[in-house]
Amino acid sequence: MRKLVLKISVAGGLLAVCAALAAAFAFPTYGAILCPACYGFESVDPQLFVERGTPLEARVHAMDVLARASARVTAFYGGFEGHPRILVCATDGCYHRMGGGGSAGMAIRTYGLLLSARGTNPTILSHELSHIELKSRLRSASDSIPVWFNEGLAVYVSGDARYLAPAGSPDRCLVRSTDPLPENLHEWLRRAGPENLYAKAGCRVSDWISAKGGPAAVQQLLSQIAAGKPFTGALR
Repeated sequence: MRKLVLKISVAGGLLAVCAALAAAFAFPTYGAILCPACYGFESVDPQLFVERGTPLEARVHAMDVLARASARVTAFYGGFEGHPRILVCATDGCYHRMGGGGSAGMAIRTYGLLLSARGTNPTILSHELSHIELKSRLRSASDSIPVWFNEGLAVYVSGDARYLAPAGSPDRCLVRSTDPLPENLHEWLRRAGPENLYAKAGCRVSDWISAKGGPAAVQQLLSQIAAGKPFTGALR
């Protein structure tokens, strides 16, 4: 009986290892977040990892970008509850190998995020950090946030000049629309480019924040959702 239990335990352990290896192969970014060195990244900071062979100047730049992006997110949220690992690719080959595709950066739930060389700037990094901070604060309740609000908030927090006028402008909206915006990621990805959804979502979130008296309204919204209130009710 003991031999049978031992065999079952060993088999179960091997299956778990195989499953982990398969997941790391299929989703290399997850594997790299767990073991940056295994995927060719070197630590330059407890939170920041760069592609092996990245020149010193680019490493210093990445650290500066992290400091500036963190300051933007802290100014809005008041601090960090999420502490993701940040992987920075210096080459296109690295970014595509990690599954980045045509994006400039991508957040991996609350665990970490990946930046391309062109995405290593305070705007892109603070955008992705905003996604992670929202999920970190809401945990499972974050699934109730529609994608348009999550993306619009990240545009607002990052101060992305492609989609919003500078803070202090009489009207920050560059593209105002009353059309329904995508609730789910699939629909967002399908429509984002042709319909300039980032500008529309950023405008809608900016208008809502202004109407509610400022960024503190977002903290109240998140608190209500974390307590179980539906998004539509909390947004009113």
